Amino acid sequence: MSQPDVSVVVAVYNTMPYLTTCLNSLVQQTIGLDRLEVVAVDDGSTDGSAAELDRFAERYPGIVTVLRQPNSGGPAAPSNRALDHARGRYVFFIGSDDHLGPEALERLVDAADRWDSDVVLGRMVGTNKRYVHQAVYASTREDVDLFDSDLAWSLSNTKLFRRDLIERHGLRFREDMRMGSDQPFTLEACFRARRISVLADYEYYYAVKRDNAQNITYASRFEERLRCAEELVGFVVDLIEPGPRRDAILLRNFSWEVAKLLQREFLALAPDAQQRVHDRIRKLAEAYLTDGVVARLAPDLRLRLVLARDAGLDRLRDLVGQQSDKAPPEVVIEEGRWYAHYVGFRDPSLGYPDEWYDVTDEAAKVMAKLTATTLAWGRDATGARVLVVTAQSRWAALAALGAEAVRISVGELAGASSVTAGGPGTVVRTDFALDQLLAVVAANGERRVVRAEVTASGGTGSSPLATDRRVCAPRLLARRGVRFHLVTPTTNHKGQVIVAITPVTPRRFLARLRRIWPSGGK
Repeated sequence: MSQPDVSVVVAVYNTMPYLTTCLNSLVQQTIGLDRLEVVAVDDGSTDGSAAELDRFAERYPGIVTVLRQPNSGGPAAPSNRALDHARGRYVFFIGSDDHLGPEALERLVDAADRWDSDVVLGRMVGTNKRYVHQAVYASTREDVDLFDSDLAWSLSNTKLFRRDLIERHGLRFREDMRMGSDQPFTLEACFRARRISVLADYEYYYAVKRDNAQNITYASRFEERLRCAEELVGFVVDLIEPGPRRDAILLRNFSWEVAKLLQREFLALAPDAQQRVHDRIRKLAEAYLTDGVVARLAPDLRLRLVLARDAGLDRLRDLVGQQSDKAPPEVVIEEGRWYAHYVGFRDPSLGYPDEWYDVTDEAAKVMAKLTATTLAWGRDATGARVLVVTAQSRWAALAALGAEAVRISVGELAGASSVTAGGPGTVVRTDFALDQLLAVVAANGERRVVRAEVTASGGTGSSPLATDRRVCAPRLLARRGVRFHLVTPTTNHKGQVIVAITPVTPRRFLARLRRIWPSGGK
């Protein structure tokens, strides 16, 4: 039996009906069945996945091999078992709820042969709102450096690997990690590889978020995520010597696996659980959060992690609350720079530099995110009808900027705004003259999103006016000249404030009458 060019490893556990799409995408690859083998391991499925695997194995004998085992609790054990049976020159891993573009394997193998690559990444895209980090796929590159590129942010195993590399270094998946078990495998493969290549010219891999969101990454528990973060940091420390190269990988671990544990869900834990999480994160940060990592962290993540390292639980909780918009900080404006008064700002016991709290470049963008509170009809000083839109900003500094810094618009029409200090921040009231709203409406009507625009620190930020609850004003029948319109201020399905203006034609008027009096009023 000739050696296949590529073995595709599929770890399967209860992924119907996505499994059918996955397997079809494999057996229909343009590389051809004579160059392909599929090694699927059923990890104790109970939903019909086992029967579907058997159907494909019967239809494609010698191409699709099915192995079975009791459920192991994660993809590591079935992936390792499949590796023990793989015969291809290359190995490709695919999630059993994902699928490939038709030419994916042919293009990947051709590139690996042409460039003598040990690892090849093909552009991966998300479906059904699945997030996939895209930076590493910016362009096709023959040779990518693990430590001087965005590769560290894309360490899933969904890549083409030279099988000789895997066997020569004894690479296998961590069976003690329920989630994240592919990251040590991929990291070490890339660390040992002679050449890593990226193909960005085709949609190779479609990563699917299931409708029930039960992919293991989405369903994992908080405690398991914390343990995974500790294991990953420990693996990096054991694999790579201290210095900039290690820091480049730890930057990813602290940004994604560690810092994401300190978000709104952290505040929902019981106090004793919060303390345990804090103690374990502090231990990681004290040991491995180097100056090199701190300098490259995003500002919000940097504060979260250094405070976890340097301060007590109460202050960490306060910061997480501030960053979760539960207790937004005030802003200090000095010499044209804006500083957010987050926990630790100018605290001599911590000694953090002001630049860590500098939000100047983001000030306008952040301030433009206003929350709509009311929509109502009113009248101006002349008695003319106006639509009154009231919104709340969490930033008290917005009131100090004045109304000239704020523009609230419906389409291209800007209203007359006033700003006053109120509540925990600033209240913005904007009046739109009804006759002006009608003057620019299209002949067949339209729905316009209300937007907020704020100018601050030399920059301008813009955002739809939104709310987390439904607000509306009564529908109004208005006339301009000989034409009538229905004007409906309300919110859409995204929570954005809109003004819908619909012309009332004789046909629409009669249709509305029929709905009200279906029997002609008799």
